[in-house]
Amino acid sequence: MIRQDGRRPDQLRTIEITRGFTRYAAGSVLIRCGQTHVVCTASWQTGVPEWKAGKGTGWVTAEYDMLPAATATRRPRNRTKVDGRTQEIQRLVGRSLRAVVDFAALGENSILIDCDVLQADGGTRTASITGAYVALVDAVRYARDQNLLTADPIIGQVAAVSVGRCSGTALLDLDYSEDVAAEVDLNVVMTAAGEFVEVQGTGEKSTFTLAELDRMLKLASSGISELLTAQREALAE
Repeated sequence: MIRQDGRRPDQLRTIEITRGFTRYAAGSVLIRCGQTHVVCTASWQTGVPEWKAGKGTGWVTAEYDMLPAATATRRPRNRTKVDGRTQEIQRLVGRSLRAVVDFAALGENSILIDCDVLQADGGTRTASITGAYVALVDAVRYARDQNLLTADPIIGQVAAVSVGRCSGTALLDLDYSEDVAAEVDLNVVMTAAGEFVEVQGTGEKSTFTLAELDRMLKLASSGISELLTAQREALAE
């Protein structure tokens, strides 16, 4: 099966990770996954939320949003209230990054992640996680260069990808047209150690079997392996 953009079922969209995309954040990345483009920034902040104060450990949290013209129909800004989808995604991004951070090594400091979607064509949450990890590492490098940290709190590597079943075929890294047509839709977050951080799976238009789930998870794992390599190559530049 050849997809509408010419990809094989097991093929990722073209991925580009540009570091240092903005001037002021401790870490900043523009990640392009096909026609999905997300700016991910990581800001260093001395201190932690009140509920963590005095415990000697740090915190990593995330916010996510889409620019009004990121989609074909203008989307109003979240000015006074964060909608449910946005809240769900930013919590997912935060959980994913916290899975690879040693909070004791971070000390009573916080890293604040912001993911802003410039253009959406499916997979914005998974692109946000993949790009935010690179921004997080750069923020930690900044803190160590400034002697704000004595130890490296990054204890792993994490990336994410979508996978789904369309017309009975398992597809990796769904674009928007595939996402809306998918019978089954999964978002998978994994570490470089091959461990799952989160699996969000839904039978959108039909149920799915254990064998199909296993097939899709293996497809996601293969794609995430490529994304992890892209992260390492970007961080080595």
